[in-house]
Amino acid sequence: MFSCSGSEKAEEKTYDVVVYGATSSGIIAAYTAKTMGKSVLLIEPSQHLGGLTTGGLGYTDIGNKFAVTGLSRDFYRKLGNHYGKFEQWIFEPSVAKATFQEYLDRAGITVQYGFRIQNAENKDGWINKITLENSNNPSEPLREVSGKMFIDGTYEGDLMAKAGVSYDIGREANDKYGETFNGVQLMNGHQFPDGIDPYKTPGDPSSGLLWGISDGVLAEDGTEDDKIQAYNYRICLTNDPSNRIEITKPEGYDPSMFDLLVRLFEAQPEKRSLGQYFIWSKMPNSKTDINNRGGFSTDMIGANHEYPEGSYEKRKEIIDAHTLYTQSLLYFYKTDPRVPKELQDAIQEWGYPKDEYVDTENWTPQLYVREVRRMVGEYVMTQANCVGDKVVEDGVGMAAYTMDSHNIQRVVLEKDGKKMVKNEGNVEEGGFGPYPIAYRSIIPKASEAKNLFVPVALSASHIAYGSIRMEPVFMVLGQSAAVAASLALDEGQSVQEVSIQKLQGELRSNPLADGSTAEILVDNDDEGVVVTGDWGVQNRHGYGPTLLKNAGKDNSINTVRFSPKVVENGKYDIYVYFSGTEDASSQTKIIISDGNAEKEVVVKESDIRVEGQTRGEWVNVGAHTLEVGTNPFVTVSTEGADGAVVADAVLWVPAK
Repeated sequence: MFSCSGSEKAEEKTYDVVVYGATSSGIIAAYTAKTMGKSVLLIEPSQHLGGLTTGGLGYTDIGNKFAVTGLSRDFYRKLGNHYGKFEQWIFEPSVAKATFQEYLDRAGITVQYGFRIQNAENKDGWINKITLENSNNPSEPLREVSGKMFIDGTYEGDLMAKAGVSYDIGREANDKYGETFNGVQLMNGHQFPDGIDPYKTPGDPSSGLLWGISDGVLAEDGTEDDKIQAYNYRICLTNDPSNRIEITKPEGYDPSMFDLLVRLFEAQPEKRSLGQYFIWSKMPNSKTDINNRGGFSTDMIGANHEYPEGSYEKRKEIIDAHTLYTQSLLYFYKTDPRVPKELQDAIQEWGYPKDEYVDTENWTPQLYVREVRRMVGEYVMTQANCVGDKVVEDGVGMAAYTMDSHNIQRVVLEKDGKKMVKNEGNVEEGGFGPYPIAYRSIIPKASEAKNLFVPVALSASHIAYGSIRMEPVFMVLGQSAAVAASLALDEGQSVQEVSIQKLQGELRSNPLADGSTAEILVDNDDEGVVVTGDWGVQNRHGYGPTLLKNAGKDNSINTVRFSPKVVENGKYDIYVYFSGTEDASSQTKIIISDGNAEKEVVVKESDIRVEGQTRGEWVNVGAHTLEVGTNPFVTVSTEGADGAVVADAVLWVPAK
């Protein structure tokens, strides 16, 4: 499959599409290109499949499910099938990995594991080939891969960098793109309370700083630097005794790493639950996805600044340091007498799951590298795009998450004449709806590369990247890149010459990239939705930009009618989206019609099970055979309601 370099070089095969990085985005890109009839090679520098989606990030960062389309949405539907639901947004790592493997098996794609990039040959903007070394044995002969189109699916953007494409690392100054939340930001999120002394001997600077505190000087808010937000591991533990492995002391354990954490315990005696020091999210089958929370948690703040430009050896040092830190943190909580008894008692029931990461001693091989390089491409996504001040017309995916950055450095500040420790860099600014991501932001400048896509380390400012950088979005952009690559190959074009209208049309009409009938979504914001009565517009916590809400405080009957445009005859399963609201009616009347006959369905609020980072859920209300030329509809009614009724979106899914 590869050719050897030097005198042993064999006849070389040129692939239509070469995908570097078997992350979630890379897998979906490879699958899409293959189903569109292209020859595909998928290369992964590690031995791990699926990136963060299979590496512990099972509590999916969604933002708004309206932004999750195509094969990305299909992935969460397949997870739903595994767990007995329509869609599933919280899941075990092994289930996600098996689901990705099913895509690859269906397409006949064999991942080439353990090969990392050394060089990319770029002639006049066209990448002809890449040179790879064996990740585990770099002394082996180098291998070359030739391709017509290349997709960099890595978090690091390594192929992009080797090809000579421009990129940024760290934070831009606010004034570079007219932003307000970029650059240095000293805020209150995941912060230390005032007054915690930073020195080994309190009050004595000569004693030195406690572990994890930088001696750097804090710059002014909004100024640029080359620092990146903290990395961590998304930790999968279990409290199932039959599946649990004890948390033991890691080699190199040093409890002094947590002296600052002890001071945090002492400073907030009212906080004595694990959920106040970790985001402890429950997963199926008695497992967890544990994330950072508070001033001192799973984020190893400041330890990753050399990662983006580091050699492979340096990156391994950084990864190993994060592994030691995280495993030490768990062991510290479990055994150190300085840990408050309530916290120590609570963690005793937890351990590593026997049935996860069985090839890597039950520990995830994927560090959460939240941000590495960011391409400077044809278009740079910025804060203005996130908040809707600028709306691109070449959208090939959507983002919907809060502009989010974890802390970047831990420094000493002086306040009221007292030295204290503070974290810097955390930003969590939301309140906006889904917004389109430009096609131009996943392609380089034409002067730099004409046959490369970068759907993960894409072109965005630091703070805009913080909103875009979610696994479902990366999958969407991976599919968009592969479809564009296929169109470029068919037309003999560069990636910059691809017709955005053709690309958007293909993504819309063939969302699963296999020619199957597309589902029909009608959102309350779409044309043709008929609203009768008194409905208010709410722009948060729904599906899509807004939702409609009726207070249900009188006996009048108010309705919202959703009508699909049927383009292919067939049987369709019908789903209504129920967005959670505190004063919800205990039941909602739904009227469904196939264009001929009507039937009524009553959905009970108590039957709607919502899990994960979402406020709503699709509910199946039946099925109909639909025909082109008829006028089917679904109506949400307030008749019989005893509380608020929400009308948000309806989905017609072709029955399988």
